[in-house]
Amino acid sequence: MIEIDENKIFEEIRSNKPRSVCISAPDGLMIYLEDISSRIKKEFNIDVFIMGDSCYGSCDSTNFEAKRIGAELAFNIGHTISFEKLGDRTIMIDAFDNIDFEPAIKKSIDALKKFKVIGMVTFSQYLHQIDSIKKKFEENGVRVIIGKGRGQLQDGQVFGCEFYPAFYIKESVDAFVVLGNSNFHGIGVSLSSGKPTFMIDPYAEEIIDVKGVAEDREKKAILSISKARYAEKFGLILGLKEGQFDTKKLLSVKRRLEERGKEVQLIAMREVTKERMSYFKSIDAFIQTSCPRVSIDGYTFNKPVLSSPQAEALLDLLDGKEIDDFLVKPHWL
Repeated sequence: MIEIDENKIFEEIRSNKPRSVCISAPDGLMIYLEDISSRIKKEFNIDVFIMGDSCYGSCDSTNFEAKRIGAELAFNIGHTISFEKLGDRTIMIDAFDNIDFEPAIKKSIDALKKFKVIGMVTFSQYLHQIDSIKKKFEENGVRVIIGKGRGQLQDGQVFGCEFYPAFYIKESVDAFVVLGNSNFHGIGVSLSSGKPTFMIDPYAEEIIDVKGVAEDREKKAILSISKARYAEKFGLILGLKEGQFDTKKLLSVKRRLEERGKEVQLIAMREVTKERMSYFKSIDAFIQTSCPRVSIDGYTFNKPVLSSPQAEALLDLLDGKEIDDFLVKPHWL
């Protein structure tokens, strides 16, 4: 059962007395937004905008859009981070899944006992359960470590692009467990740590080894780098979303490519898609600083589309260096 912290939404509205607000959520929670909007309007008689575009994380906040539409508060639902507010008006609202992990835990014990120490991580929906699940594993003879948070991440929390609580304990554990049914997060932990990684899926009530799918993503990432090695003209894509806007990184890559004799075209986009990039006929390969998972998980691109860590690996390759373990990093930004 999903529990959205509507009390916090109502408290913020009572305290700040906005005339208009907006609410956003990831696709899986969009079905709840109309009801939340109705309750806000009934209680406070104010305008409520539902932000209909996709919302992929805390990097996808809507401060700018909120200002444009006159919303004095913007509620970002379902992306728990270590602080409550982003920018001048975005309030982070928890959305927790209270599904029982007990059946999946029981089926996981034997598979995990072969490892001396397990690192445990999860994502926003299950973060509130991590301590109790750690205790259950330890009661069954599995030693568990939860890594400390850093930046936006709380203890034991990972994003699809940031892995600090996993990365900084990887030398102290033999494998990782990701609580939740998310290949997205499981693959990230596996590739960023270089350790065996398993998902504990409370819905399927099973433990899943992500090794195969993670290796597949890594091979495709390496293949894209290898193809980009022979490109003469690069399209460098600047992400326009608030949490992805990084001109410093983009211009650094531009300078280093040009120093190696490559031609560069700067491009700015909100969404990096095959359809939009198809218009750039003369470009041989792309590098985007928007979201690393667009490149790591993307299968639909006709030309190489590299993330920031792939771009760093490409630059090493152009200099005749090895590119082993280029994804083993605390983050992929």
